[in-house]
Amino acid sequence: MFWFMLIALVAVVGAVAVAVLGDGGTLRDAEPDRLSDPLPGDRPVSRADIDDLRLAVTPRGYRMDAVDDVLDRLAAELAERDARIAELEAALAGAQDAALGAPSLVKEHPRDAAANGEQPHD
Repeated sequence: MFWFMLIALVAVVGAVAVAVLGDGGTLRDAEPDRLSDPLPGDRPVSRADIDDLRLAVTPRGYRMDAVDDVLDRLAAELAERDARIAELEAALAGAQDAALGAPSLVKEHPRDAAANGEQPHD
């Protein structure tokens, strides 16, 4: 009985080895566990890019370097957008100040001033 169990064990181990190493004794290449660049480099990041983003998982959580890369990219783009928004708001405020402080481009006719109950300006 002992010899039968020993031969069966060797046969099972051999079958498993052949099944695993089936392609000429080599293992196939493992799939990379992280993306080379999960965010597009040729355009700004959009909401869809963030929704589609999947970071590689390790036994203790997400890969810290991948998360740091994504957060750095998002922080840089948000800072750039904030600066552009501030620039546009300043330009708008300047245009509004110029429009409110500028003298009227249309002179009121004396007849219209009299109709409004005002004295005509000379």
